[in-house]
Amino acid sequence: MSEQRSTRNIPQHVAIIMDGNGRWAQKRLMPRSYGHKKGVEATRRAIAFFARAGVGHLTLFAFSSENWNRPQDEVSTLMALFISSLQKNTDELHQAGIRIRFIGDRSAFSEKLVTQIEASELQTADNQKLTLNIAANYGGQWDIVQAAQKLAQQVEQQIIRATDIDAGRLSAELSLADSPDPDLFIRTGGEKRISNFLLWQLAYAELYFCDVLWPEFSEIEMQQALDTFASRQRRFGKTGEQVSRRSAS
Repeated sequence: MSEQRSTRNIPQHVAIIMDGNGRWAQKRLMPRSYGHKKGVEATRRAIAFFARAGVGHLTLFAFSSENWNRPQDEVSTLMALFISSLQKNTDELHQAGIRIRFIGDRSAFSEKLVTQIEASELQTADNQKLTLNIAANYGGQWDIVQAAQKLAQQVEQQIIRATDIDAGRLSAELSLADSPDPDLFIRTGGEKRISNFLLWQLAYAELYFCDVLWPEFSEIEMQQALDTFASRQRRFGKTGEQVSRRSAS
């Protein structure tokens, strides 16, 4: 079981694209909105599972900056789900020691949703069991651009020089600056692409794709993802022999 495995083989940070809600519903001749509601149940399972497994950071791609292009009724359903889910689940997550944090551009959200986001973040701010990052109205390109803009402003204000900018300084301005980069990226639903999610941070993540649609993504599939991660050798540019010698020492 994951709780019994050496913590060395547990990813510190798991990032997930929760794909397949709409297709799951359509296969059952139901509206796509029904699939999103069922997807919330899978999300709760995932949060509980990875918290038990010892994962310290979990980032879920809930709504991309491109998702505004979906049918208006689907977008409205997703916005309503955000509010209702936070209202229903924040207390439970707080009691479980989970910190809730949203990343993304909040300017397009309703005042009601922003107020609920801020309340959930404030209530859970000191929790340390698991940091739950919810990416909403988020895009990896947007994240890099806003970080570059912040650094440009610092150059304009003569706080830093342009030559001071390096990977570390840019990373410090990204949305997940206070979290380690993801070790494991999971995408459900059969698609095999990153879709503008954490473009900078996923540079050395292990990628795991599965055909299971998100509402059916069970603890069995979650465990398979962790087992696959544990079986891989992470080299970060080194040779396999170098990594093996370091692991043995």
